[in-house]
Amino acid sequence: MTVTSGSLRSRTDLCGAIENKLTGLIGKRASAATAYGPNFARLWGLAGQNVLGGKFVRPLLLMETYDALLQRGSSRPEQKGPGQRETAISIAAAIELLHYAFLLHDDVIDGDLVRRGHPNLIGSLLAETGELPRPDGGLHWAQTGGILMGDMLLAATHQAFARADLPHELRLRLLDLLEHTINETVAGEQLDVGLGDGVIAPDLETILVMCGYKTATYTFELPLRAAAALAGADFAVETALATAGRHLGLAFQLQDDLLSTFGDPRRHGKDPFSDLREGKETAIIAHARTTSTWPHIAPLFGRPGLNGEEGEHVRRHLSDCGAEAFVEGLIEEQMAAFNHQLTRTIPQDARNVLLDLAGQLEGRQS
Repeated sequence: MTVTSGSLRSRTDLCGAIENKLTGLIGKRASAATAYGPNFARLWGLAGQNVLGGKFVRPLLLMETYDALLQRGSSRPEQKGPGQRETAISIAAAIELLHYAFLLHDDVIDGDLVRRGHPNLIGSLLAETGELPRPDGGLHWAQTGGILMGDMLLAATHQAFARADLPHELRLRLLDLLEHTINETVAGEQLDVGLGDGVIAPDLETILVMCGYKTATYTFELPLRAAAALAGADFAVETALATAGRHLGLAFQLQDDLLSTFGDPRRHGKDPFSDLREGKETAIIAHARTTSTWPHIAPLFGRPGLNGEEGEHVRRHLSDCGAEAFVEGLIEEQMAAFNHQLTRTIPQDARNVLLDLAGQLEGRQS
């Protein structure tokens, strides 16, 4: 779908409004943090820099779907005032805080120091420590900062939902959505680690369930369900949006796995062999395990010291055994299910928002 200049202006305005909300949410807490000393305040300073550097995929999806449902006229009159839209923007900004909280915990679990080609919060803290008496003290300090900051952002997200100027029943509905999202995302993270550590058998079905929990729920289902609830849309519309979002979210995660393994690191900003080095169980690897090529891959998969030459060797075998094509086929299946779902109950304006997002999957490099 081609985005018009008018919608680009609207998206720019939305980004500005979301950024203002985030600045307020973080700024208030950063000011209060100074009472606890410079190290604590530094956590909030770094968090502010990182949160405001994102693409705002989730809050934009919420707000554009919310606006589309209002334009459709399917909402109740009390949902249409400027105050209600301001509240929707606050919820959208809080979802971006939730996203960053998950990223911080994910970076600790994966041992990552870089995100988007730049030091993440942990990497920044590590660079600032200098030489310490304890050999691993700097990393321990930096990762502790990541865990604690993630905890505080989860609390801030809950506060934003709980204090939203909304009718009691709607506020409870959104809080239930938030709890469901956190539960599924944490369950997905646990599955991911269990798969990587060999605690859980790496079959394709389990890997796809993990992808749905870890990515689709909070990146697509939460913003879409929240938009429908805030706009007062019928529950049937909310359910259809969530189902479409789940298919799209799984397609995006599968595409992420392809990019991490076969993509250009200059585009996606990640270590080109990090997934292979960490032994990350993806649909790519699940397929490769079923082929005669796996014995050539297995000795190198999950090797901490995997270098460029070895990494290229693994990538060639993964491509030659059909793993790359297999996952591309899975993405096509999810997109077909997504497109089928769009024909069911979803109003045209909201459908266009999803089609625009789906269009970004094709040719995606980062």
